[in-house]
Amino acid sequence: MSHTSSAESPYRVTLFFGPEPVEAELNVVACVFNVKKRSWKAGVQVSVEIATKQLSAIERNLRVTERVSEALQGLEAADRQDCEKRVPDLFAQAVSWCKLDLRLGAGLPQNNQRIAGDEFLSELDQAVVNRQEYVVAYILTELDQVPDLSSSSSPMHL
Repeated sequence: MSHTSSAESPYRVTLFFGPEPVEAELNVVACVFNVKKRSWKAGVQVSVEIATKQLSAIERNLRVTERVSEALQGLEAADRQDCEKRVPDLFAQAVSWCKLDLRLGAGLPQNNQRIAGDEFLSELDQAVVNRQEYVVAYILTELDQVPDLSSSSSPMHL
């Protein structure tokens, strides 16, 4: 999936791969993104690492699995199970996009780099809360489901 952080963003971002376990880092996963700034001749790779403990806490707070499961209720059981198996990876990708956007907002030098799991901890928690509709929409879009975020049956009180 390709993504521009916002309409005025000078960056074009594409998910390269992930989430994958980080070598020598227990309980940390990483997604790798290709990032290209309009003024650069070539893009860079950015590895975005997130502790699985933080991912779990964010998921519990936002009730992402529950919200996505509700949206998948119209599917046949086998299709729904296949989709639900993909939700944790897609959730990690969406949260990684949010963390990468934090770095992009601060400016990104033109070199391959890593955003460690211990960077942007509290900022990421708040960013994901602020962008929770994006997170659910990202997952549903990747599952080829049309996200219906107008429903009031999914309260977002934390």
